[in-house]
Amino acid sequence: MSCPRVSIVIPAYNEEECIADCVEEVCSVMDGLSEAYEVIVVDDGSTDGTLDQLRALKSRFPQLRVLSFEANAGETAAMDAGLKNARGEFVATMDADLQNDPADIPRMLELAGQWDVVCGVRAGRRDSLLRRISSRIANSTRNRLTHENIRDVGCTLRVFRAPCLKGLKLYTGMHRFLPTLLRMDGWSITEVPVNHRPRTKGRSKYGVWNRLFRALYDLFGVRWMQARWLRYRIREEL
Repeated sequence: MSCPRVSIVIPAYNEEECIADCVEEVCSVMDGLSEAYEVIVVDDGSTDGTLDQLRALKSRFPQLRVLSFEANAGETAAMDAGLKNARGEFVATMDADLQNDPADIPRMLELAGQWDVVCGVRAGRRDSLLRRISSRIANSTRNRLTHENIRDVGCTLRVFRAPCLKGLKLYTGMHRFLPTLLRMDGWSITEVPVNHRPRTKGRSKYGVWNRLFRALYDLFGVRWMQARWLRYRIREEL
């Protein structure tokens, strides 16, 4: 396979009902761009038929690459593996449940020519009222404590220029803070409204309360990093 210009990274955990539709839809969108691309699905130690589905899809979609974990390691680990194995000049990330709309990727790729990171902001969210309220509170709290202005840190649909990701070190839970970590490193970030769709198959693997407490724990870790981040510029070398 020739080196792709675009890589799409999709973490997946127990998504046997969604994964085939996800790969098919992503490939359909990318085929319309006439760009060399690859789709990297990271199977996060699924215990259902997700991996079997991916094995079957390989024969139909030569652009598909599959990384399968021995055991469930979490969304950040799956994201990290996908990002580290991506070969594209641009790297897009999205969820496997198709609540993110692959049709937004072409527009985000266009913006990635002007910005280092393009983050989606879910417009008209199709989640429960409790999930929307908890997300709004979490976004507000994160931004206040990290002095950020990212409107939707929970949206996985993002596009990065590959140089941003070189040397990036992630820890458990840090996929939520990717924009903040990259801004700390000096990369430019913009946000764009994206479509958000209801989940029609399978079920969410992350509840409101377990995400809330984990996110708060991770938030203090990011705040610690911000306070101790090395910031300097070499004025002159003699």
